[in-house]
Amino acid sequence: MAKSILITGGARSGKSRIAEDWAREMDERPFYIATGQPFDGEMEDRIAEHQSRRGPEWTTLEAPLDLVAALAESDGMGVRLIDCLTLWLSNMMHHGMDSQAEGASLANALNDQKSPVIIVTNEVGLGIVPENALGRAFRDAQGHLNQTIAAAANEVYLAVAGYPMKVK
Repeated sequence: MAKSILITGGARSGKSRIAEDWAREMDERPFYIATGQPFDGEMEDRIAEHQSRRGPEWTTLEAPLDLVAALAESDGMGVRLIDCLTLWLSNMMHHGMDSQAEGASLANALNDQKSPVIIVTNEVGLGIVPENALGRAFRDAQGHLNQTIAAAANEVYLAVAGYPMKVK
């Protein structure tokens, strides 16, 4: 089993930059498994910012829904960075998928990997209780997904103001 690392934190906490730096330290030609989709101009700008920061040495795999297949396709080719579980969950909820079952499948897949995997996610339950049912369902599902993947990961870090703090 290859090493798996989960990095969680709040918005703009430095999670992605930390993950990218670690992936580059582990491999000269890392893989980026992208879950985000450019549904509007603001998201297009965010994706472009991430692509520009990464540079041309990265191979990008688009996987808005099937992370297990993306891991299977890229295993043995070097370190993979999944960014991020929060957008993946949003995509799954939008498509009416069972996020608990998909999260369990991802956790199981991590145990079978030959190449390392770094996973970025958001810690969304640190703020106020959302005012609507969808917001509360999303917060709860993200918490469950994060716990499932953290249990399967070899290491877990919390990003705070650009610095990783080891949790596990």
